[in-house]
Amino acid sequence: MLKEELYVLSSSRVTGSSWWIWVIIAGVVLLVLLLTGSLYYSRRKFRGEREMEEAALLELATSDSFGDSKDDEHDGKRGAHDLKLFSFDSIVAATNNFSPENKLGEGGFGPVYKGKLLEGQEIAVKRLSRGSSQGLVEFKNEIRLIVKLQHMNLVRLLGCCIKGEEKMLIYEFMPNKSLDFFLFDPARRKILDWKRRHNIIEGIAQGLLYLHKYSRLRIIHRDLKASNILLDHDLNPKISDFGMARTFGRNASEANTNRIVGTYGYMPPEYAMEGIFSVKSDVYSFGVLLLEIVSGRKNKSFHHNHGAFAINLAVYAWDLWKEGTSLELVDPMLEDSYSTTQMLRCIHIALLCVQERAADRPTMSAVISMLTNETVPLPNPNLPAFSTHHKVSETDSHKGGPESCSGSVTISETEGR
Repeated sequence: MLKEELYVLSSSRVTGSSWWIWVIIAGVVLLVLLLTGSLYYSRRKFRGEREMEEAALLELATSDSFGDSKDDEHDGKRGAHDLKLFSFDSIVAATNNFSPENKLGEGGFGPVYKGKLLEGQEIAVKRLSRGSSQGLVEFKNEIRLIVKLQHMNLVRLLGCCIKGEEKMLIYEFMPNKSLDFFLFDPARRKILDWKRRHNIIEGIAQGLLYLHKYSRLRIIHRDLKASNILLDHDLNPKISDFGMARTFGRNASEANTNRIVGTYGYMPPEYAMEGIFSVKSDVYSFGVLLLEIVSGRKNKSFHHNHGAFAINLAVYAWDLWKEGTSLELVDPMLEDSYSTTQMLRCIHIALLCVQERAADRPTMSAVISMLTNETVPLPNPNLPAFSTHHKVSETDSHKGGPESCSGSVTISETEGR
């Protein structure tokens, strides 16, 4: 009897223990199933969102989002449907699988590669850095804007490539890279004699005038600088990089933003400090660029002792102009290749463009008139922006290499192509 009771007690303990084991196993299995299901759902959702994003980008790249065909015929511009969609495989082949030897530079958007299509056409490929949310914004912006633009002084967007996380913009290839590649290099800037520099100045001005006045949309570039001026076979300039550009209504004079983008040294004070931008923002940047072309010096790293202080390029040019010694600003490499009258006029125009008050700066149409017609009178410039003397730490005003100073919020760091 005692043995039988012990057996029953032992059996009940085993049975109870087994029950708890099965509960634990069932719980673990359920947890694994839940985690697997959640992971599967998340991946499906991510894949769906990526497919939707890809579809939206493809639609943006292939549809005409700027009005009817009547306007297109009137303007004679390329329709958005002319933007070619390149296959990913064709770009991989063209760039030799994005080999380091084909890399032209690195910007805020991502790396830029040289490529050659099967038919022999050379291209420049801007590849969006993975995980770059800002780059995606610029990618969309550039497709939306530049596809509608066509001017001899604007770089031409040939198409794009969109496949999953891979997003690329395909441009015409500029064999002579960018203006800063020549202008700020002690040896290469000898190639830029005054005739070539003056041609570059006029070309940039014509490109800006088109953006501000003659394109279908009034466009403010917001990041005009030497590294964003590309040079073709004949060293003709083409404005590039429209990722930070903004459009304006025809009746709007200025706008405000909380997101400051661009490059320090090329930003006017009203934009750098208050976020106010207009066509006069680009005019200011053009003035800085004009002084750099004349002097062969970077505004960003310019250094000149003035008493106990170091001053920027615009203020230095202003001081020389007041003293009647503006020719001291001129790049010594130019020697006697320039017309004194033309050079002094260019410096004067630059000072008009970099005036502190936006209202005092000329429009680009007025700038072109002053550049091309020496009979047009020039008003006296007022104080340039940022004219309060301040100390700067960089001292090598002729150091080679592309401009890389960036804006306060959005980095703009693009090397020449």
